[in-house]
Amino acid sequence: MAVSGIISAIIIGLIIGALGRLVIPGRQKIPIWLTMVIGIVAALIGTAIARGLGVATTRGVDWIELIIQVALAALGVAAAVALFRRKSVG
Repeated sequence: MAVSGIISAIIIGLIIGALGRLVIPGRQKIPIWLTMVIGIVAALIGTAIARGLGVATTRGVDWIELIIQVALAALGVAAAVALFRRKSVG
C-alpha cells in the first residue's frame, strides 16, 4: 500500500467513524479520537471483508463495502460506549 493509499484510508476511516457514531441512537460519551480510531479500523476491516466477499471493486460507488464499514464502525462505537459506561459506573 502506497503512502497515498494510507492517507486515503485514514480520511475514509474518519468519515466512516463519524457515520458509525451517527447510526447509534442517543449521546455517546466517548472521546472523539476513539471514534476516529474505530472508524479507521472499521474501514480497513470492512475493505478486507468486502474483498473476501468479492464486492470490493464495482462500477460506481461500492455501496456494499460502505455498508459493511459503517456497520462495523457502529458496532465498534456501541462496544466502546458500553465499555466506557461500565468503566465509569464501576
